Amino acid sequence: MRSAVAIAAITLCVLGCGAKRGTSEMAAVLDAIAAETDAYPRSNAHANRARVRALRAVAPPTDPMQAVTYASTLGQELLRAGESEAAIAQFESILDQVDALPSVFDAAHRLGILDHLALSYLRLGEQENCIANHNSARCLLPITSDGVHALRRGSTAAAGLYGAILQESPEDLNSLWLLNLAIMTLGTYPDSVPEAWRVPPAALMAEDDIGRFVDIAKLVGVDVRGLSGGAVMDDLNGDGHLDIMASSWGLRDPLRLFIGTGTGTFEDRSHAAGLDGLVGGLNLIHADYDNDDDVDVFVLRGAWLAEGHPNSLLRNRGDGTFDDVTMEAGLYSLHPTQTATWADFDNDGYLDLFVGNESNVHAGRHRCEYFRNNGDGTFEEVSDAMGLSVVGYVKAVVSGDYDNDGWLDLYVSRYGEPNLLLRNLGGAGFEEVGSNAGVREPLDSFPAWFWDYNNDGWLDLFVSGWRATAGDVAAEYLGRPGRDERPRLYRNNGDGTFTDVAQDMSLDHVMYSMGSNFGDLDNDGWLDFYVGTGDPNLRALMPNRMFRSDGGRRFLEVTASGGFGHLQKGHGVAIGDLDHDGDQDIYAVMGGAFEGDEAMNVLFENPGHGNDWITLELVGTISNRSAIGARIRVDVITGDGTRSLHRVVSSGGSFGASSLRQEIGLGTAHAIETIEVYWPASGSTQRLHGVPKGQEIRITEGT
Repeated sequence: MRSAVAIAAITLCVLGCGAKRGTSEMAAVLDAIAAETDAYPRSNAHANRARVRALRAVAPPTDPMQAVTYASTLGQELLRAGESEAAIAQFESILDQVDALPSVFDAAHRLGILDHLALSYLRLGEQENCIANHNSARCLLPITSDGVHALRRGSTAAAGLYGAILQESPEDLNSLWLLNLAIMTLGTYPDSVPEAWRVPPAALMAEDDIGRFVDIAKLVGVDVRGLSGGAVMDDLNGDGHLDIMASSWGLRDPLRLFIGTGTGTFEDRSHAAGLDGLVGGLNLIHADYDNDDDVDVFVLRGAWLAEGHPNSLLRNRGDGTFDDVTMEAGLYSLHPTQTATWADFDNDGYLDLFVGNESNVHAGRHRCEYFRNNGDGTFEEVSDAMGLSVVGYVKAVVSGDYDNDGWLDLYVSRYGEPNLLLRNLGGAGFEEVGSNAGVREPLDSFPAWFWDYNNDGWLDLFVSGWRATAGDVAAEYLGRPGRDERPRLYRNNGDGTFTDVAQDMSLDHVMYSMGSNFGDLDNDGWLDFYVGTGDPNLRALMPNRMFRSDGGRRFLEVTASGGFGHLQKGHGVAIGDLDHDGDQDIYAVMGGAFEGDEAMNVLFENPGHGNDWITLELVGTISNRSAIGARIRVDVITGDGTRSLHRVVSSGGSFGASSLRQEIGLGTAHAIETIEVYWPASGSTQRLHGVPKGQEIRITEGT
């Protein structure tokens, strides 16, 4: 664990080692943290290469039981470090030792070693086919003929080993699921899977056809390889085209900026943007915090770790280049986190920042932080004064005006304890009303967001669960009960309370979700959503999932038909119209937490659905420049009369940040009757009449 002395030294260096207190100073801090972790990796379960070196530097025990424990620990670290060949050799050697001493090791020991050996072979197959010889079809469930592995040794050995495990333990649903996946990659599913262990092909099919979204990341230059991380999609250099910023959470992994060229391709401008040395970051959120008409980015670091890491505020110079201004802005602190929200909680026209820090038995107590924007480029931490001294294993914080009183409220998703709904008391503070509102579950939760899924003008709330295994996915497909935590969809009753309608809306599914976000992918005027799944466990090979709204009546799974069932871990998800064709595309950061669990990021291109649309870019003058929290109502004329569509300006979910432009599907509307914008700081309502469909327009507050 990093010592208090080391933390103090790093902090003092940052505060005093350079007058600029900018990018180079933050880069030095991050480099020092990475170097210290290399030297003392014990407290970081994800510093796997350093942990391998540390284990190899220790003489193995001579006692048979202790020797196998040591060898197994080394084998696990090799596997997590991405050294699958070495892990295979390690576990095969351990298996020989176990078999040679049946009086010392029982059947359970042997089964455990077989499980690790099977996983090592399965991971080898992933590395040789999905990464080294990347083909997006090899990563998508259900795996088609285009996705069959060319290099078959990994999956072949894994399938045999999982079959042997199931012979001994036929109710092991994790092994059952991974057996089916291994055989899919060999092209012999379902026939080669014994019927007793077979996941029926029909269970993998979509409930509806949304059209095929093809992964074009490699074609357009954004197929970066890395670990779990965040994603921002917005116009970061002011040229009118949407760009992408993506992080990877490794302590030396670079922050990347891809600038849209306007021709459907992207250029990597990471170095030119001044991002060198600003490494790591599990999540990103963006907004124009200083109201200078360009988009700034906040980088969140340290999640899951026992010690705190500094976050970074990147101020946009206006041309897509950035300065780290964390110090001078007053935002420097050392806490583990991966979630925050920008919102003008006091309606003074400047965006404040709430950071959800992680407190748990490993990390200790880390209170959340509420930074009030002073309007001069600096912030003041005022959590206590505002009634926001929140403590918990915080996995998501999102803001939204759920009671339509003109003040943005706050929802906090906490893993392992009740969630919080903090009602804004007119800018004077907050009160916790989650119990009375009925939104404290699920207890094991992760991503969350406010949205108006039923278009009634009241913000609803989605909160997804984060407790599941690959075996729970198998259980769902087999029609068996699982032990996972299911999501909650809270419908706003309009009186300060909510009703959970997840089952009524057909969302009673395994959603072991992290990165997730929402958008109207078919431009029918109803919001759909994408769920990134998984956890650090290398066995967590479960499909990312997509759900399409069926006219607000229920959600239909379209994972298979849309080509969204990516088997790698899904993290930052950003949704927006990258190619200016009127429909929304999806960029997702893929990869795990262990150093060897890398994957290629994806960009799913929308095939189009023939529906009309309007894109609105809102610019605040009295309200915050990004117009975050502004409410939009679009009344359209249809063959059945007038229909109202409701949106609120935000970047969407809690893990991944979509464009702040509001890309609104109009379905088959004949015309737009009225566009109405409610501006939160001024309390004014602006109306536009007779706006043509199929265009992007900017609406400035008061003009």
